[in-house]
Amino acid sequence: MPLLATLSLAVSAYALFQVPVWCGAVNRDGRSYCRRNASGILLGCSLRQHRWQKMKMIVLRSKVGKLSQAVFPTAKEKFAAFLAVGGLASAVAAVIVPLVVGEG
Repeated sequence: MPLLATLSLAVSAYALFQVPVWCGAVNRDGRSYCRRNASGILLGCSLRQHRWQKMKMIVLRSKVGKLSQAVFPTAKEKFAAFLAVGGLASAVAAVIVPLVVGEG
């Protein structure tokens, strides 16, 4: 049980903070998105402003459509988000199921 939960959390952490993706922060023109390389779907590229902008977008969520387009601009980012959510669900299942079944 602890090994599965640990591995599941590791997969989620990798997808959120290390998988190579595009930055996706809004450029100064307000219509296009940054296509520089970034690490993880939650972090921006090497530009400090872009890192803060993505975190601010995630926390404030002023418009869901803009958030979705900025955080998941391509299929690669959507797959990374799927991995992160799947890893978290697996970690929760690894902890909860043995408790419910009575093996914990």
